[in-house]
Amino acid sequence: MRYDDFRRSDNIDDRRDDSGGGMGGGGFGFPMGGGGGLGIGTVIVLGLIGWAVGIDPRILIGGAEILTGGQQQAPTYQTDRRSAPSKGAPTDEMGSMIAGVLGEIDDRWSEIFSASGQTYRGPRIVLFRNATNGGRCGMAQSAMGPFYCPPDKQIFLDTGFFREVETRFRGCSGNACKFTAAYIIAHEAGHHIQNLLGILSKATQMQQQAGSKAEANAIQVRIELQADCLSGVWVNREEKKRPGFLEAGDIDAALTTASAIGDDTLQRQSTGRVVPDSFTHGSAAQRKRWFMTGYQQGSVQACNTFAPGVSL
Repeated sequence: MRYDDFRRSDNIDDRRDDSGGGMGGGGFGFPMGGGGGLGIGTVIVLGLIGWAVGIDPRILIGGAEILTGGQQQAPTYQTDRRSAPSKGAPTDEMGSMIAGVLGEIDDRWSEIFSASGQTYRGPRIVLFRNATNGGRCGMAQSAMGPFYCPPDKQIFLDTGFFREVETRFRGCSGNACKFTAAYIIAHEAGHHIQNLLGILSKATQMQQQAGSKAEANAIQVRIELQADCLSGVWVNREEKKRPGFLEAGDIDAALTTASAIGDDTLQRQSTGRVVPDSFTHGSAAQRKRWFMTGYQQGSVQACNTFAPGVSL
């Protein structure tokens, strides 16, 4: 991926130089209907089963307060910082690439929204290491993978995650990993698009009304596959705007990553068996298919995974 001429966004909160420790209050404090919370074991399981969480993992357990800003609010944690977080576009290579990808994502989606008479305001990316204050979404932990926090309209990203994609999950190799990183960021931005369009709140209501966990999971799969498709839409529009930004092997790398993070792939690797009713992100084939749908068609309409009768 060539990104030298990408517009660098300054809508970034760079906390990578924070101490990454000392979270006051203790525990994780994920809001649950009965007032309980998730322990570290659950967080790790979520990370293993769906490392590219893509959306605040509490949504997977029906945390409606997260989306709606309801009566129960996630506790705020304070980090013991040695220096104030850096605002604006980072200057290191990794940070500069992320700022460039975000800038281009914002520009392309601004064009798409403007064409339909809407105004687009992009998400903010919070870069961190290990752990950080996740605002109204509680605590951001590396083990959770990248995720989008709907009420704050922020994407939380531990940049060490990209190394995990290459070395642990073998989702990419070499220079193509840059585009894989862009695909992951574009997926998170896809959740931001869903948030702006009201899709996330409607989907959460559907999950609350679901008659079974399997039904709720199926709704979550549609959310995630749509975000994959929307990431493909960005790549389509970016390629038209900047011909040649894609390099040989980039699309293959994105498809390899999509396959590596399919629920069936992860379940087979971790347990040796596949349980479709427990899927929350979609199979390897589904994730690849929906990314390619967005990439080939380049329209939001093509990404309607909630349309009646649509085949996932």
